[in-house]
Amino acid sequence: MIFKLGKRSRERLAGVHPDLIRVVEQAIRITTVDFSVLEGVRSKARQVELVRAGASETMNSRHLTGHAVDLGAWVNDEVRWDWPLYHRIAEAMLQASTELGVPVVWGGSWQSFPDGPHFELDRRQYP
Repeated sequence: MIFKLGKRSRERLAGVHPDLIRVVEQAIRITTVDFSVLEGVRSKARQVELVRAGASETMNSRHLTGHAVDLGAWVNDEVRWDWPLYHRIAEAMLQASTELGVPVVWGGSWQSFPDGPHFELDRRQYP
């Protein structure tokens, strides 16, 4: 089945770096798990909230600069948080990243604070 980004997902990509948008758009076409864009660009106030709540550990988030997105697995008309779903979304994102030559890092591979929904442009090429 081929999925597509909905209106709300497209709105949430406003201000995100165009290369990351291209990766998300390619990934939605090849993924085996439908997904929605939960968050793209974040305000500093929102980042402060997330740090206080323990949902983030940094005020240096790539969301603040439009270099990151959070994607949610969309199953039966709701966002699901089951880790195996995020591994499959990551496969699609990383495949799209390779196909387009846009290096992306998956937060689910982080050792200290694994973040399955998080994808960001590699800092080495997108400082």
